[in-house]
Amino acid sequence: MVKVIASSVRKGNVLDVDGKLYVVLTAQNFHPGKGTPVTQVDMRRIVDGVKVSERWRTTEQVERAFVEDVNFQYLYEDGEGFHFMNPATYDQVVVNDETMGDQKAYLQEGMTCILSIHEGVPLALELPRHVILEITETEPVVKGQTASSSYKPAMLSNGIRTLVPPHIDAGTRVVIATEDNSYVERAKN
Repeated sequence: MVKVIASSVRKGNVLDVDGKLYVVLTAQNFHPGKGTPVTQVDMRRIVDGVKVSERWRTTEQVERAFVEDVNFQYLYEDGEGFHFMNPATYDQVVVNDETMGDQKAYLQEGMTCILSIHEGVPLALELPRHVILEITETEPVVKGQTASSSYKPAMLSNGIRTLVPPHIDAGTRVVIATEDNSYVERAKN
């Protein structure tokens, strides 16, 4: 176990709190005008999936569990879960639906992801920062609207809604940020 200050905790980290392992879902640092700065952390207990919120002073020490971050390639999904393969050793692991969470919408066959593994068990998944998806439906362009900086709603090929610039039409391939489902740019290829 490694002790780190609470303000350095990030999404995907695995913490040891009172002898139990938790994966961090969100971590935010708050610096009020008066009072002590604090770190608010939402976590999921790995053993039973219970979600817990914790608040520490930013300078408090928390124990970070040793996890190995390994590149894995996404293969497929079936009744067991989501299957990933280590391209170096060809070992396969199955990640359950609960561990995947909302990120499963972005999985594409052959995609390389980083799996956090503790004692052979996959605990958390980190997707690439950007993925290329196709716009399946969006509102038509209104003449004169293209010069404005307004965005219009669009549906992506994975079923997620996002906002895109007015010049983007259905059938266009775009780059999307996986962290917040936001439009980055039109795909180059």
